[in-house]
Amino acid sequence: MEKKYDVIALGELLIDFTMNGQSEQGNNMFEACPGGAPCNVLALLNKMGKKTAFLGKVGKDQFGTLLRNTITEAGIDASHLLADGEVNTTLAFVHTFPDGDREFSFYRNPGADMMLTEDEVDPDFIGQSKIFHFGTLSMTHDGVRAATKKALKAAKEKDCLISFDPNLRPPLWSSLDLAKEQMEYGFSVCDILKIADNEIQFISGKEDYDEGIVYLQEKFHIPMINLTMGKNGSRSYYKGMRVERPGFSVNAIETTGAGDTFCGSVLNYVLEHDFDNMTEEQVGEMLTFANAAAALVTTKKGAIKSMPEREEVLELMK
Repeated sequence: MEKKYDVIALGELLIDFTMNGQSEQGNNMFEACPGGAPCNVLALLNKMGKKTAFLGKVGKDQFGTLLRNTITEAGIDASHLLADGEVNTTLAFVHTFPDGDREFSFYRNPGADMMLTEDEVDPDFIGQSKIFHFGTLSMTHDGVRAATKKALKAAKEKDCLISFDPNLRPPLWSSLDLAKEQMEYGFSVCDILKIADNEIQFISGKEDYDEGIVYLQEKFHIPMINLTMGKNGSRSYYKGMRVERPGFSVNAIETTGAGDTFCGSVLNYVLEHDFDNMTEEQVGEMLTFANAAAALVTTKKGAIKSMPEREEVLELMK
């Protein structure tokens, strides 16, 4: 059957408030950047000419309207973006440290993205996608977790490839044990995993990345695991191969969305190639492109509106 969408993602759509200098009075100024990992991934895919749709919830407030307009402008199908009349759009304040690292303060107790229910997931809609992508922010609470699992069941039944990025945010979990349990659920269902260096250490308890990946492979048999290591580049573990490609040197101003850009680039490559029979050379090419795209996003504020064009990525790769 011909599928209508390349990728459908489920999860959080929120406003990232990022520091943007100080006012004349010396007060910190924040910029309202549309964000949320799943839509960041889709925004990159749209830049690459793919058809995407999003399933999630925002508040019936000004931020919700801004987010709907933003993803629609980015070319993401918003027909399954729901609005909650009672709960406000989720907000995150991103505090950036001098070394570029960051810390999040979330306003999500509750936030509209958590209010998605099982009844609001249409299995036929999910089945119209080649790839289904999700993270763990839609696994933090019971209701939205049930919605996520229903969507995953539909995706499995309709032969979608499943893409998972745990995107661990410790402040959002009632306990780290629950976070670990839900990450493991994601590992058990996905075909393509994107995991960051700190997340592999958290989940495996091993300092060495390769040992951590082996732990995951033996326990969950994930066909492709892509490990991101910040400016040090990335590795892919696929069909017994371990392929590594270096990162790109750019003048980074903030790293928000870099991992999502990497993830979207990987999904874009997978859509254009035979996922079951990729060569080592292809996997390397996939990583190089993804590293370059992720590097470019760090040179701008925010993510959804900062996605690079294919030409820009190829230019940096030269």
